[in-house]
Amino acid sequence: IVRAITQLDPKPRVLVAGSAIGWYGDTGDKAVDESDRAGTGFLADVVRAWEAAADPAAEAGIRVVHARTGLVVAKAGGAWAKLFPLFRLGLGGKMGSGRQYWSWISLRDELAALEFLMTSDNVSGPVNLTAPHAATNAEVTAAMGRVLGRPTLLPVPSFALKTALGEFSSEVLGSIRVVPAVLEAEGFTWQDPDIESAIRAALA
Repeated sequence: IVRAITQLDPKPRVLVAGSAIGWYGDTGDKAVDESDRAGTGFLADVVRAWEAAADPAAEAGIRVVHARTGLVVAKAGGAWAKLFPLFRLGLGGKMGSGRQYWSWISLRDELAALEFLMTSDNVSGPVNLTAPHAATNAEVTAAMGRVLGRPTLLPVPSFALKTALGEFSSEVLGSIRVVPAVLEAEGFTWQDPDIESAIRAALA
């Protein structure tokens, strides 16, 4: 696709390429932003190779933005689609230790950020698409309980999550504490800056 784009005449002014915060690997409690190098692990390696595939577009003079998306809070798709039914049944609880950070973004903020990046001519390179503040899994769990009016007293051990969620288990057990420094510097405004409002928006 990138090769075809570079051969167009005229060429597009911008390529917003989908990427992921998996670039950073598991960061634990450390906050990271776009200036940080790639982490280690399979997902970090995949994301690094994926972003490198867009290099020819940048070399051809096209403004390239790597949209590193966090966990999108939405009813359909991804880990959240599996989590909402469990919490509705009162079977939700903190996952693993509950101390792992989730760097998330509401669906409407994700879409707004992508549009923002398409029209921000001075922005290029990696951009983290997450809310301003990551939340621990324990904080997310408490917010889910408040919004859904369900108890969240049952902790879910790591092995059970790996069985239930399969490949998505790494999304909920890993800790990636991301700061959207570029969006903040460019003056982007979030509709859902906190996790509770994002959950309410997803269920509206």
